Amino acid sequence: QVQLVETGGGLVQPGGSLRLSCAASGTIVRFNVMGWYRQAPGKQRELVASTTSAGSTNYADSVKGRFTISRDNAKSTVYLQMNSLKPDDTAVYYCNLRQIGRDDWGQGTQVTVSS
Repeated sequence: QVQLVETGGGLVQPGGSLRLSCAASGTIVRFNVMGWYRQAPGKQRELVASTTSAGSTNYADSVKGRFTISRDNAKSTVYLQMNSLKPDDTAVYYCNLRQIGRDDWGQGTQVTVSS
């Protein structure tokens, strides 16, 4: 079993920054993909960014140049540094761990960008 615990959401003004963290515990294989997804009200869940255990990264076009994903394999933790936040970034952000054809999800953390 896998548990994912997210922290770091909150309310921020446009142009501000937030850092999300997600710590994974349980059975985690060496080769995996960790990522962040988000879901805004009335919209489908979408990929924000992902990173493999080998260090490669992938970003949604809407966040390129503003968000940075990173991970600490020793701590099984993934981070999402979000800069230059916009109201359109408002959503519930979910951590995801994909391994051996299985997806595990965190409980989600709310990010609200508003003045």
